[in-house]
Amino acid sequence: MSNRSIKKVALLGSGVMGSRIACHFANIGVEVLLLDIVPKDAPASDKKARNKLVNDALQFALKANPSPIYSKTFISRITTGNFEDNLKEIATCDWIIEVVVERLDIKKQIFEKVELYRKPGTLITSNTSGIPIHLMDEGRSEDFQKNFCGTHFFNPPRYLKLLEIIPSPKTSPEVVSFLMNYGELFLGKTTVLCKDTPAFIANRIGVYGIMSLFHLIEKMGLTVEEVDKLTGPVLGRPKSATFRTCDVVGLDTLIHVANGVAASCPNDESKAEFAIPGFITKMAENKWLGAKSGQGFFKKVTTTDGKSEIHALDLKTLEYKPSVKVKFATLEATKPIEKLKDRMKILISGKDKAGDFYRAMFFGLFQYVSLRIPEISDDLYKIDAAMKAGFGWDIGPFETWDMLGAGESVKAMEAAGKKPAQWVYDMLASGAQGFYKVENGISKYYDVAARVYKTIPGTENFIILDNIRSNKTVWKNSGTTLCDIGDGILNLEFHTKMNTIGGEVIEGVNRAIETAEKDFQGLVISNEGGNFSAGANVGMIFMLAVEQNWDELNMAIKLFQNAMMRVRYSSIPVVVAPHNMALGGACEMSMHSDKVVAHGETYMGLVEFGVGLIPGGGGTKEFALRLSDEIREGDIELNYFRNRFLTIGQAKVSSSAQEAFELGYLRAGRDRVVVSRSLLLSEAKADCLELAKEGYTKPVLRKDIRVLGKTALGLAYLGADSMKSGGYISEHDVKISQKLAFVLCGGDLSAPALVSEQYLLDLEREAFLSLCGEKKTLARIQSIITGGKVLRN
Repeated sequence: MSNRSIKKVALLGSGVMGSRIACHFANIGVEVLLLDIVPKDAPASDKKARNKLVNDALQFALKANPSPIYSKTFISRITTGNFEDNLKEIATCDWIIEVVVERLDIKKQIFEKVELYRKPGTLITSNTSGIPIHLMDEGRSEDFQKNFCGTHFFNPPRYLKLLEIIPSPKTSPEVVSFLMNYGELFLGKTTVLCKDTPAFIANRIGVYGIMSLFHLIEKMGLTVEEVDKLTGPVLGRPKSATFRTCDVVGLDTLIHVANGVAASCPNDESKAEFAIPGFITKMAENKWLGAKSGQGFFKKVTTTDGKSEIHALDLKTLEYKPSVKVKFATLEATKPIEKLKDRMKILISGKDKAGDFYRAMFFGLFQYVSLRIPEISDDLYKIDAAMKAGFGWDIGPFETWDMLGAGESVKAMEAAGKKPAQWVYDMLASGAQGFYKVENGISKYYDVAARVYKTIPGTENFIILDNIRSNKTVWKNSGTTLCDIGDGILNLEFHTKMNTIGGEVIEGVNRAIETAEKDFQGLVISNEGGNFSAGANVGMIFMLAVEQNWDELNMAIKLFQNAMMRVRYSSIPVVVAPHNMALGGACEMSMHSDKVVAHGETYMGLVEFGVGLIPGGGGTKEFALRLSDEIREGDIELNYFRNRFLTIGQAKVSSSAQEAFELGYLRAGRDRVVVSRSLLLSEAKADCLELAKEGYTKPVLRKDIRVLGKTALGLAYLGADSMKSGGYISEHDVKISQKLAFVLCGGDLSAPALVSEQYLLDLEREAFLSLCGEKKTLARIQSIITGGKVLRN
């Protein structure tokens, strides 16, 4: 087992990738040295001028949206410099990553200089996207070669989870093992071990997919809008689909990789697919490269009335035209179907042009990936992992093939002239039903060489709810499932639309805690959905308010509050493990738990103000409680109050789990962040078990919450009036602000006083109810429910 420790990393090159990789290392607490060349004619004595290129590159990266950095406070972990003055400082680094231009001669020049200062045993890797790794370490020392490897990050490094690890024949197995583990555990990556073949795994398959699609589009006469509609979320792929993704990546980059594969793979049976189509060549000549040039397959134009409008390129005439809505009967048939597996079967069997497109696209892809084994990978699961983590697909090619039926698809592929590799026939002849199977809750893949199923390496420590739900379910209702995840710990997952919290989820929370208190040691609340939860079911609130069913609405809010208090006050530890969106009621649930184990990409916030309400599930109460706890003798109380008030009043949402600490949603010293999404549930379970073993005791209801009363209430009212006078907020916003302040201050008490949680919950519920009766609040909620459309009677 390696005893390496990464405390400081050097990034050699500060371009788009270098600066963003630097930010991601800073995100996980590593000290970073970011270096680049000295600009021409920069005076030797002018440090600012000599570091201008690297500093400008870092500032450009930090202005990107979404941000590459978890928190602005982390920027201080990055030190900038240049190759001439600061390269010697790499001697203090544990890992050196080369991220210069994709030219072998320049990379080798950098490595020659690195050898002058690098201490023996230091990791040295290249972020190349395709240059053969074995060519880069030629002529280097033995120590350099055994510690050298390819580490291909995908852009943007914070958000795309793929990290391809590409060893050379001389790379030490210890180095490979360390990088595979470090990438997963610390960087939160899906680490995929690759062979040193052209474009490695993800780009080889991904670029084939895009280039073959270009040729298919020409053949079928499909439009840009049609293709993006067909290849986006309906397939479990990003909204940017095909052509918007090309615009983001850059057409020049795509052409470069395609030409590289074609030149490097003369024996690829699909080499013709990598030939550049005429319309792509013309676009490149016109410099229509995508976002970087202002236009590509799409172009933003200003109409005669001054409005912005997106135009799409007509691939036949190469003229831009207003984007049009796309409609296919096959797509219409999938609209009510949420499960991707069920959608896929409808898509592939479509009788219209869309169905023809899907069959041609998938059968070609299936054939191609089957023929890449063992060329680019011995193991099929690596291809799926690379495509999911590198291109944002929900399911990889072999997983898709399984969904459509491995055997059935082979017959259809033969009929279409897309016969797969022989090993697929051998697999089916052996009695195997597909490329994957689940056995005792463990995911296994078909090993082509050994002709048996094997456990997917690295997944032994993952808890995958999809794998255990069938035989580990303790209880379920229409919106939740309660599973035994082992060692006396239960997990409650939501599966409502957007995982919103309504009556069925509240029932699930209460039942989960009741069951855990009776027969288990603790409870985790976590799920595998795209988002943890978008918050409370506002549709239910809207209907009750429109019908003026105040008693029922009051009861619904009280039940929600009571459920949150059960999360806080139970006889077993409750750990919440959110990821992605954790808004409104989901934020309140997190704030009431004993501990939050949040994924690094958690976007948490009390957003009710945006719909004309205040947090009504205990969130406002909890902010008043935390305000009371954080003020120390001698502190200026009103400053703390102002911060808490504005966080709710401006509906602030964290851009990361780390920022959730800064906004007061997470608690320093108690809650923590896990960067690996795959390990989130197992880490939350471990923390829950630790709390139980430490001798968990049910907390005591708080009756000592110090509220500020009129001292702070006047300030809040004055501030809201000033904002309205300045034209920054509406009359209705003033009313919401006053209600929020009233609760946070504990009412209009004449002086600061100590109150109970229940006192604050009652104030919160009363304020929430009164705002539900406001027409402008109902109009805002209606707009959200209908996507901006106004419902008519």
